[in-house]
Amino acid sequence: MSDTGFTLNPIGHIEVGEGEFSLMIDEPYRPALTELDGFSHINVLWWCHLLDDPMFREMTIAERPYRDAPDVIGIFATRSPARPNPIALTAMPVISIDLATGVVRIPFIDAEGGTPILDIKPYHPAVDRIRDTHTPAWCADWPQWYEDSATFDWAAVFENAQ
Repeated sequence: MSDTGFTLNPIGHIEVGEGEFSLMIDEPYRPALTELDGFSHINVLWWCHLLDDPMFREMTIAERPYRDAPDVIGIFATRSPARPNPIALTAMPVISIDLATGVVRIPFIDAEGGTPILDIKPYHPAVDRIRDTHTPAWCADWPQWYEDSATFDWAAVFENAQ
């Protein structure tokens, strides 16, 4: 391994249909789905390919991306896809898994159709859930639970929302 670069190979891609979302896992990686159906939730690591541009990779500061945020915040204090390595992480429930076809049906993902999937990990409370956490005051009124995010007015949070 070199410390000057890395090679990442997608394991599949995201498909977005009319109200349907699926992780389409490439054939060589389908055996890796074995026994994943025992978990109710997964963490999906995906590549923000639409923002994989030198200009976005150089961003280290975001100028007030959220209405209640300070005027300037570091990119690591955001969930922005514009970052030095455009890797995103989304936790979500699993609707179903078809091992033969490599289709993992999910209720939603904040990615575009065609987005490359880098990895899938099971959500496990022993390593993914933390008891005592806190957030800055500027985002303290955001939903405290994933399930509440679907009905939250996210457009009201972003500075440049229409």
